[in-house]
Parts: sequence; structure tokens; C-alpha cells
Amino acid sequence: MSGLPFVDAAEVRRRISPDRARRLVEQALRSGFDPAGDPARVPVDAGAGHLLLMPSGIGDWVGVKLASVAPGNPARGLPRIQAVYLLLDAETLTPRLLVDGSSLTELRTPATSAVAADHLAAPDARRLVVFGSGPQAVEHAVAMSAVRDLDDVALAGRSPDRLTAAVAGLQDRGIDARAVDGAEQVAAAVAGADIVVCATSAGEPVFDGTLVRDGVCVVAIGSHEPDRRELDEGLMGRSLVVVEDRATAMRECGDVVLAVDAGVLTTDDLVPLADVVNGRARVTDRPNVFKGSGMSWQDLAVAVGVV
Repeated sequence: MSGLPFVDAAEVRRRISPDRARRLVEQALRSGFDPAGDPARVPVDAGAGHLLLMPSGIGDWVGVKLASVAPGNPARGLPRIQAVYLLLDAETLTPRLLVDGSSLTELRTPATSAVAADHLAAPDARRLVVFGSGPQAVEHAVAMSAVRDLDDVALAGRSPDRLTAAVAGLQDRGIDARAVDGAEQVAAAVAGADIVVCATSAGEPVFDGTLVRDGVCVVAIGSHEPDRRELDEGLMGRSLVVVEDRATAMRECGDVVLAVDAGVLTTDDLVPLADVVNGRARVTDRPNVFKGSGMSWQDLAVAVGVV
């Protein structure tokens, strides 16, 4: 392990574009890898927050992400979540590379959402609404712009300053985004959207699900706790619901768990993303929801791309 190389965030970004990250995630699903075999995320209380241990193995590689979650960090001007990734070869389990884990998260989460949206959104989808103003909201707007020719990108968020910064950041990257504010503007944006992305820290639904038209693709990635959700059970109950893995969704995805508890959805209704990608499941003319929790294999798929 002497002199183990470290790839920082800037170098990860240089090697892996958002759209290449999408192709790496989709390639893993097309390779025959089954996300149901991925080890569960392991939370461990630590210090002023907790650690998340996320191991996985695909083909010739294994790896583990160690993420720290410190709720008080934003008040200190520090990220709430920080992470490092250790990549090892599967044959000898020799550590080969350390990678900035936060940059992997910022890439793999929207990449997985974009894989789902590319299969679930209408081919002529043009209007995107993103709830959230943090890095994941921005990166999801970038990822969706790579799979559809969007002509209207709207962001809705609770903090005007962060929303302004997010819109400016997207415009700097060539995406003509706009902010929507107030209940009426937000409702109108959702009612006219072809793709809706929820990338917030909310614990309750962020919009009225009855506003979503049939055929619209909805992506929710903001929560991985069973008692928190961004989508209401009314929308979940009338939609095709796609998840990374059924067991993971029932363990970590409040949008799914609470809808099942309400009796509007069953575990058997949940469609694995791999089935959609590999043509074993067909998109319906109902709303098409992808609920992502973020899984270890996605970090590994992108980390392998780094080398």
C-alpha cells in the first residue's frame, strides 16, 4: 500500500464526464450484474453524526465508500456529507486506488437517475422541473440535459440565495435554467413538466402528485430513510414505480415504504431498474417514477471508470 495513489475531485471530473458516468452505470446493469446482490449500506454512529460503509463487487474489482454525515457541518461552512473511496482488485484484494468519494456520489447519483429517465421519459420530453438547489439538483439538471433535448429547465427551492447560485451555475455550464418561486409558479411548472426531479432533504412530499400528467417521468433521490419521502402516496399508487432493488427500496426508501403502508402499492409492484434497462419490463402510459436511494455498486461502476 506504500504510495497508494489518490485521485482528487478535480481529476475525477477530468476523467469522468456526467454522461460517461451514465454509460458506466448502464454498462454495469447490461453486464448481467444484479443489484439485489449488493451488500446493504451499513450506518454506524460516530462523533457528531454517523458513518456510512458501502461495499460492493463487480467483475474484477471490489471497493468500499466511507461516507461521513455530520448534520451540523453546513452551519460551519462545511459539507454535510464527505466521503473517500477505496478501490481494490478482486483477485488479491490489494488496495489499488483512493478516490475522492464525494465527487463519485455527485456523479453516480444523477448518472443512475439519467439511466432511468432515458428509459422512462418520453422521447420528446422537453420540460424539466428540479426540486432542490444543492449539488445534486444541479448535477441532475446536467444529467437530464444529456439524455433529452430540453428547452425549459426550472429549479424550485426554499433558499432564494442558493437557488440563484444554482441557476447561475447551470447557466455557466450552458444550460439556460430559470428559478420558479411561489406555490402558483411551482404548481404550473409541475403541471407542464415532462420530467420532474426531486433532490431535496425534505421529509414530506414537495408537490401535489395530482399535478403530474400521465406519461411523465418523476425521479426522487433526496431521501434514503424509511420515514421520509418527497412523493405522496397518491402519485406512487397510480404510477409505474422503478427502483434499484426491491429489498433496498423497502429498507431505505420512504416514498416506497409509506406508499406500501398506505395500501396503494405492493412490493410486487416494484420494477427493478435492471429489468427496464434490459427490456424485461415495459414502460406504461401512467406516470413513470424512479425512486433511487443510491447503492454501493454505482460508486464502484464509476470508480472503475476512473482507472
